[in-house]
Amino acid sequence: MTRRPILGVLIPILAAWLSLPGLLLAADWQASPGESLQPLVERASDGDRLLLPAGRYPGPLTLDRSLSVVAEPGAVIDAGGSGHGVIVAAPDSVIDGLTVEDWGHDLTAMDSGILVERSAAGSVIRRSRLEGPGFGIRLDSVEEVAVLDNVIRGDTSLRSQDRGNGIHLYNVRNARVEGNDIREVRDGIYIDSSSQSLLRGNRMQDLRYGVHYMYAHDNRVEENLTRGTRTGYALMQSRQLTVVNNRSEGDLNYGILMNNITYSTLRGNRVSGVRQPLDASGQGLVSGGEGKALFVYNAQYNRFEGNRLAESDIGIHLTAGSEDNSVVGNAFVDNRQQVMYVATRTQEWSEEDRGNYWSDYLGWDLGGDGFGDTPYEPNDAMDRLLWRYPVARLLMHSPAVLTLRWVQRQFPVFRPQGVKDSAPLMTEPDFGDTDS
Repeated sequence: MTRRPILGVLIPILAAWLSLPGLLLAADWQASPGESLQPLVERASDGDRLLLPAGRYPGPLTLDRSLSVVAEPGAVIDAGGSGHGVIVAAPDSVIDGLTVEDWGHDLTAMDSGILVERSAAGSVIRRSRLEGPGFGIRLDSVEEVAVLDNVIRGDTSLRSQDRGNGIHLYNVRNARVEGNDIREVRDGIYIDSSSQSLLRGNRMQDLRYGVHYMYAHDNRVEENLTRGTRTGYALMQSRQLTVVNNRSEGDLNYGILMNNITYSTLRGNRVSGVRQPLDASGQGLVSGGEGKALFVYNAQYNRFEGNRLAESDIGIHLTAGSEDNSVVGNAFVDNRQQVMYVATRTQEWSEEDRGNYWSDYLGWDLGGDGFGDTPYEPNDAMDRLLWRYPVARLLMHSPAVLTLRWVQRQFPVFRPQGVKDSAPLMTEPDFGDTDS
């Protein structure tokens, strides 16, 4: 019997095995600074790596196959001042450590430093730096994308409304946006018509809005930090948001703004120092523009639990039918005005004989159970008068006003509808570490 050489048998088998999809060995393609990267992309195959040494590379760049772009520190794509810097159009692509600069500034065309298209499901953008006038990283109708540990900076020579958003999600599902540092753009993270996504551990500063939700549902926002924004967290026209353990420090108009939000949970958030800037005489620059730690407008069926709202002009302001919400276990600490409630029904802010902590509560606890023996009711008829007619503040300490307030305290029948906490906490709950 004739025996075939062993190599003659193995070589065809090995060749057939290597030709199977997903089993080809990946190749590395080394780029040269100063040269276009697009020819390397066109020569590469799915799964290959494009390695970028330090240096500048002319853009734009389109990834139309599943590649990993791995950049050394100092590797920069210069987009040339127009259009997008990098377009990711293939699934499971990776951009790691890349700097993108000088892409377009046309906000109508939504020029972006990195654009991730619908066809790029499963892609990852990480440890990259983007500096430019338009949108930073934009995800467009894509699923399962991760945007991790990037640094994004806007163009401070432009007015904030003329800059793009740092990270922009439109019609996105199951995205993860985590650990990014975003400053000096328009909105830090903007989410439109998206669902089942997570924003976690991002730091945002010097913006219009830190986090901005529109027409979104079933999303989670946790452990983010905003500083020096006009609004830390703008939650609008959305439902089933879970907003937990976030911080707003020194934001200007609102720490958290809720407009037409339903069936959502805010828990463990810490908002402090939301105060209107003052002029040289110590007056607010805008009449009625007090800083609000939490502003709730036309929002129902939400739960507020374990939040700390502190050292702001107004702790919580509810208006336009913001009723049927649960408010329990929160701490309202050293706000100039703890509650501003504009509605017609009394709101009970306690559950199962447990309410909230109020730093200005003057009641007592004779039973020693940790709950006040008298309800906390923060607003009276004079508050309502002053909200409607701010000029009346000139009469704040007049004998007539003091007499009216005394009458309301002595005869509760004269007290208007408002917020009532029947079981106020005597000590502030322990919210854990509040360091930055």
